[in-house]
Amino acid sequence: MGRATNIDQILGKCGDFNRYQYMLLGCFCLINVLASMHYYSQTIISFVPEHWCYSENLKNASIDEIRNFYSRQANPSCTKIDGIVNAKYQDFSYDTRWDQDPKSFESRLKRDTSVEILSPCNQWIYDYDFLFGYRSMTSELNWVCQNTWKSVMGQSTYFIGSVVGTLVLGILADIIGRLPVLIAAHLAGIIGNGLTIFATDEISFAICRFISGIATDNNFVMMYILVMEYIAPKMRTVGLNLCIGIFYCLGSVITPWLAVWLGNWKLYLIATILPALIVPTFYFIIPESAQWLISKNKVEKALVCYQKIAKFNRKTLDDNFITDFKTVVADINVKKAAEDINPSIIALFKTPRLRRLTLILFFKSMIITLGYDAISKNVEGLGMSPFILFSLSASAILPACLVLLALQDRIGRKAMASSSLLVSGFFTAGTGIILAYQKGFADPILLAVLSIIGRFGVTVAYNSGAQYAAELIPTCVRGQGVAAAHVAGYALTFFSTYILYTATFFKAMPSLILGVLSFAGALCCLFLPETLNRKTPLTLQEGEEFGKGEKFFHFACFDKAEQRRDSVAFS
Repeated sequence: MGRATNIDQILGKCGDFNRYQYMLLGCFCLINVLASMHYYSQTIISFVPEHWCYSENLKNASIDEIRNFYSRQANPSCTKIDGIVNAKYQDFSYDTRWDQDPKSFESRLKRDTSVEILSPCNQWIYDYDFLFGYRSMTSELNWVCQNTWKSVMGQSTYFIGSVVGTLVLGILADIIGRLPVLIAAHLAGIIGNGLTIFATDEISFAICRFISGIATDNNFVMMYILVMEYIAPKMRTVGLNLCIGIFYCLGSVITPWLAVWLGNWKLYLIATILPALIVPTFYFIIPESAQWLISKNKVEKALVCYQKIAKFNRKTLDDNFITDFKTVVADINVKKAAEDINPSIIALFKTPRLRRLTLILFFKSMIITLGYDAISKNVEGLGMSPFILFSLSASAILPACLVLLALQDRIGRKAMASSSLLVSGFFTAGTGIILAYQKGFADPILLAVLSIIGRFGVTVAYNSGAQYAAELIPTCVRGQGVAAAHVAGYALTFFSTYILYTATFFKAMPSLILGVLSFAGALCCLFLPETLNRKTPLTLQEGEEFGKGEKFFHFACFDKAEQRRDSVAFS
């Protein structure tokens, strides 16, 4: 075996796609399922069944009778009818009471009725069959109608928690290591979801969701980093994306049906907690990031990590391995010493072109992250059970990953990001237009298809976004820049719950807003330069010059077409 001259070759001597890597990918698959169950717990516990105000006059009525009774009201879910109803029929008017002659009242009600609301609604009748018998947090606590804001506020604090968690745990990951932060993130999710079970008011609920939100992202990203650093470079793209595509998709698809099977939002949260208790055991089976240990000058501990991997892979290390390892580490330290002090993220805003590109990247990240979250949760009010629609739309995650693998290196980052957002915008806005013009007569199947394609587009954009940003931001500030863009995206996601809340005023509004935002994101991507097959910028000056002179509608696939023409002309 030849001499190793870099970290990847050191890993190759230990085995870079062997038994240990299979085990690591298996753990990553589990993390994908757990992360999806945790992330979508926000949606699952807050599903709102069809509901109407309770009245003693309706206590013996069936759900269909209640639905018909309220169907003539402008706001049937939150309108209370207290018994006296003024009805008009042909040339005479009369007053009647439901409890005096219900059949006569119902037959006349179907003809022409105007109802007088006599008191505010404080008790509701829920159609649990619409949710397959599932009892959600919103129905148990009666957080509907005038109380809807309580759930919305609590859900919003989840994303405040995710921003705080990304910042704080991201800093800790560079201080104490990737593995402890991975475990800490899952423990935050366990504690947050566990405490949510006992929340009975909006304040305690908001605090619990904040704690739960701290887990989001770090409960996935830290494992992603560990896998990426311990797997062969040529297998990283395929291995990581297949794990995400298959198992994050699987977790998202089965999540609503797990809730249906358990029948109660509290039992569902318990179901997200129990398998997450496995993650702390990773501390005993997965070594810490060797590259992080080297960066912290913990060379002997890094060497032990590589030796453990070699032993797990049943590899015998030759006598020169330790010498090669120490030589590679020495070369890394020499390069670090020769570099200038790394500039801060503020440097990205000091020159005009780099400042413009950075702001566009931030805006793109915010639009994509907000759209991804809101579109995935926009499954209510479309004429179909939200459980069915949620599963169907979640099934778009796998084909989105496969399309990304097939096309991103062919058509380029710019075309991939812009076209996927354009597709998402067309179909999401189309859903809103149909809801606006067809109102209660829209075909649920058509709405479901439009919704699924919209989610497919935004998932492609979301999965490609991190790589595009990493290739555009100069190496000297890449870590800080990518993290800042990521945090900006999560910060804007705070508003996704409020966008969905606009459906209480106009059912089509969320889809229309999200469609317009997707169009804006697609447009802003056209202002970014292509990065495919181009040397990424190392310094701030290279970042300032990168892609200068590139046209607005220039895509990487055009380069290949030009190369083919030049090749034919030359021959």
